[in-house]
Amino acid sequence: MSSRRSLVPSRTTLLGLVKHAAFVEQVWFDEAVICRPRAEIGIPATPDESFVLIDEDTVDSVRAAHEAASAASREATAALDLDDLVHGNRRGPLPLRWVYLHVLRELAQHAGHADILREQVLAA
Repeated sequence: MSSRRSLVPSRTTLLGLVKHAAFVEQVWFDEAVICRPRAEIGIPATPDESFVLIDEDTVDSVRAAHEAASAASREATAALDLDDLVHGNRRGPLPLRWVYLHVLRELAQHAGHADILREQVLAA
């Protein structure tokens, strides 16, 4: 399946990028905003581990997990203002505005990675 195909030396695959995007949502909104530890959330301890695909990961299941994480992120921040501080990140208190910009940069970077992988899949 092309979504699982590894085209670079790292663990990066198209499906792995979407799985990692769900991890990013959970780290920044469940961990940093709600202050739940990763073990309680049920996510990997490190970003690198979030790219690892298991047999049960399908396009549909990973997409659903990302959609659920995104919905939970919106719910977690619905009552907050951009200048409100969140306290669950190891860096210490951060304004929600900073968190949004960081997540945006992270997802933009990975969108670029996905575009390169997509081009490689289509060219093959």
